[in-house]
Order: sequence, then structure tokens, then C-alpha cells
Amino acid sequence: MKVTVRELRPEDLAEAIAIIARGMRDNPLHVSALGYDTRTRAHRLERMFALALPMIFKKGVLLGAFDRAKMVGVAGMVPPGRCQPTLVENVTLLPRMIPAVGLSAFARSSRWLATWGKHDLAEPHWHLGPVAVDAHLQGQGIGTALMGEYCARLDHLAAVGYLETDKAKNVAFYQKFGFEIVTEAPVLETPNWFMRRPAISRT
Repeated sequence: MKVTVRELRPEDLAEAIAIIARGMRDNPLHVSALGYDTRTRAHRLERMFALALPMIFKKGVLLGAFDRAKMVGVAGMVPPGRCQPTLVENVTLLPRMIPAVGLSAFARSSRWLATWGKHDLAEPHWHLGPVAVDAHLQGQGIGTALMGEYCARLDHLAAVGYLETDKAKNVAFYQKFGFEIVTEAPVLETPNWFMRRPAISRT
């Protein structure tokens, strides 16, 4: 597989949402927030990101990994001061989220995002997420290609990076790119790791 990475365009969003829903369906936090039934959880995840991903696209950058012309992975990066939703964004998004995922899943997701918000770095940073590789293509270097592009952009700006992950195996993966654990905390009784990458200038 020859993977290239470029910024996504508006016409790419539908496929990016589908990849996220497939690639992140079984993440422990999504199971805790969106339910144990696989089909229901995938549907809820797709509807959730159908609302959230256009907002990330508007506020930041969405990177797409491609094998020739086929999209195989997605990573979002939101600039300093914009990763937490504003009051206007909450008022706009939250009433649409309840019918998208159901009231109980919405309540759990709200607790999840509130906990993440409490751990968000106070210093300016580029917030990474979501990061997803299509389910049947994981482990083939696609995530590495996306992270390489993300880190190159950070280094060009001499900027701090930040992310959250709910998968223990991802901690070592992100450490390869210079991320360090800031803290650990349960979110919906699911272990989460909060990680920071210091600013590195290579210009």
C-alpha cells in the first residue's frame, strides 16, 4: 500500500464519517457511551460524527490518508483556543445530538466530553482527534502516515500537540511520535490517557 496524506475537502466528508464509524466502532469509550450492541453503536457513531466532523472541518484541519484514490484513514487537528465548543456551538449542536444518538447515550456522551474538557491543556496546543483507520486496514502504516503529517505540521509551527486515547496499545504508538502521558483518568469507568507533545522546531 502506498499511502499519501492530504487535507480533506467538503466532498470528502461523507466518506470520512463512514471510516470513523467503522474504524472507531469498538473503542472502549464508544462502547461505554454508545452501547454494547455493535450495529446500534456503529449507527450512533456515524450520526454523531455527521454532526461533529463538519464542525472540526470548519474550525481546523482534517487530514485524509489515501491508497491511490481511496480514502483509508482520517485525522483531525484543531488549532489553539478552538478545541472546546463555544456556547453557540453547544446551543446549535446539542439539540441535534439527542435524536442522533438517543437520550441515554447523549447523557453518557455528555459526561465523557465534560471529563475530557476538564483535562484539556491550559497552554495553547493543536488538539488531535479523531484519528481513525478503516477497520479492515489497521496495522498497515496508515496511522503512522497520518501522525507523520500531523507532527510535521506541529514542528513547522513549533506548536504543542495534545490528544486523548482510551486504548492502552495506542499509548506506546503515540509515544513513538514524542507524546508523553500528562495524566490518566477513568471516563465512564473506562481508562483514558491524556498525552502532550512538546513544541519542536525543525524549520
